[in-house]
Amino acid sequence: YRTRRFEGYGKLSHQSIDDLKVGARIETGEQKEDELDFTLWKKAKPGEIKWDSPWGPGRPGWHIECSVMAHVHLGDTIDIHAGGTDLQFPHHENEIAQSEAHSDTTFANYWMHNGFVNINNEKMSKSLGNFILV
Repeated sequence: YRTRRFEGYGKLSHQSIDDLKVGARIETGEQKEDELDFTLWKKAKPGEIKWDSPWGPGRPGWHIECSVMAHVHLGDTIDIHAGGTDLQFPHHENEIAQSEAHSDTTFANYWMHNGFVNINNEKMSKSLGNFILV
């Protein structure tokens, strides 16, 4: 997905597209033109679940999965979309870009982002093993 073709990219995080930076998983020029471009369809790796498509066997990219689920179950515009502050950029920005390009309408009326509980300067999580049961 060419993020620079979506006029409102960065509106959720109140940043211009030139101020946004993301950790590039695919080098610019290899399969994308800009470091902010993102994948709509991922090529299948050995052992991964996959479907046939006009672009070859693969699966939906992370952002498109969320947009499609929201569209199918909630419609083109949803009232409230929520998530952690760590998802605001790039995940939620990417959801907005592809959803609004598809439907030509506002994706979500309100956004709510939660903070985290930190322990020893790290986000508390089961995967890190630093959670506390109350």
